[in-house]
Amino acid sequence: MENLFPLADRDESFARRCVWVSGPVIVGAGPSGLATAALLRDQGVPFVVLEKTDCIASLWQKRTYDRLKLHLPKQFCQLPKLPFPEDFPEYPTKRQFIDYLEAYARRFDIDPQFNERVQSARYDETSSLWRVRTVSTVGGGRAEVEYICRWLVVATGENAECVTPDFEGLAEFGGDVMHACEYKSGEKFAEKKVLVVGCGNSGMEVSLDLCNHNASPSMVVRDSVHVLPREVLGKSTFELAVLLMKWLPLWLVDKLLLILAWLVIGNVQKYGLTRPSVGPMELKNTKGKTPVLDIGALAKIRSMEIKVVPGIKKFTRNHVELVNGEKHEVDSVILATGYRSNVPSWLKENEFFSKDGFPKPTFPNGWKGNSGLYAVGFTRRGLSGASSDAVKIAQDIGKEWKEEMGQKKTSTPTHRRCISQF
Repeated sequence: MENLFPLADRDESFARRCVWVSGPVIVGAGPSGLATAALLRDQGVPFVVLEKTDCIASLWQKRTYDRLKLHLPKQFCQLPKLPFPEDFPEYPTKRQFIDYLEAYARRFDIDPQFNERVQSARYDETSSLWRVRTVSTVGGGRAEVEYICRWLVVATGENAECVTPDFEGLAEFGGDVMHACEYKSGEKFAEKKVLVVGCGNSGMEVSLDLCNHNASPSMVVRDSVHVLPREVLGKSTFELAVLLMKWLPLWLVDKLLLILAWLVIGNVQKYGLTRPSVGPMELKNTKGKTPVLDIGALAKIRSMEIKVVPGIKKFTRNHVELVNGEKHEVDSVILATGYRSNVPSWLKENEFFSKDGFPKPTFPNGWKGNSGLYAVGFTRRGLSGASSDAVKIAQDIGKEWKEEMGQKKTSTPTHRRCISQF
């Protein structure tokens, strides 16, 4: 349905199409968006999925390193209504996970609108509808579409944009500088001195991969960090924590995890890895800071193949100066400095989402806002948290949609154009 509403702030150099969507618009075609779409499809609710890149799960396909595997056992990472294939290993590889997501999209007939970047989404109080504006620049042309919908699902997730700190002198450094999202393999860094900035799971794994390719990595550890073994006596540490939390208070679970970590990997503080005062599970639940699950980096730290260094003071030509006064020659810098939500840049709303791009209500209440606004993938609890919220969202929208459709059966049906295929 063209020109359904008057268009504001129009750029006269191109025409904007206006499209009515009888179901929700889902922004983001990552695992969270796919899970929500699949559950809506299962209820017979139409939808449109908007994706700014040219593929599903672009974080996994375009911004992860080759050696990446799921850090948690596969049963904690599968999406609703479709388990991983039985022949997949306990910790699927990056390629296996992408294959699973692509099979998931095919299974539930999810066909996103690719290369459509959402510029803004705002709720129109007059019409009680959401207006979602997108821009596409495929094929050298520029097109704008405004989607009009009753429900809006924000599924862009916690890791939509790279965090790139601004260090003094970095522009004059002279060597290669990249974010971890651009890193694929340590092959091209052989025999080079590489500074890895960050000591989370990405920083640890990139450092390990560099070692395996005969590079000399130094890992910047500015803050305290929890390092846990990925498994204890052959059982996933995360699975053990989930089991314990069913029966024990969080503080006791944390204490038991730290005792087990000390028995398995020993005292890590002597290697420059100071533990936070707050326990690993409490820290993840309150701050979203995930503990590092060790898959081999600690052994390289013990053998000094990975050097642990303190925070950065500044960069100079081919060198880095640390806060303790030491200066090190460096060939390349890899910024394993994490990601952030991009919601504040496009969602024109300040009641449900905070300035950091996360819902203000804490888990398990951060999935539903006002006026048909929903959020999935912001639980800081990985894919299991996203799947849980996707179930709630699909049920909530499905109930309202069926009620509205029931009311409309008494009126004369009209045809309204919708881009999605159902």
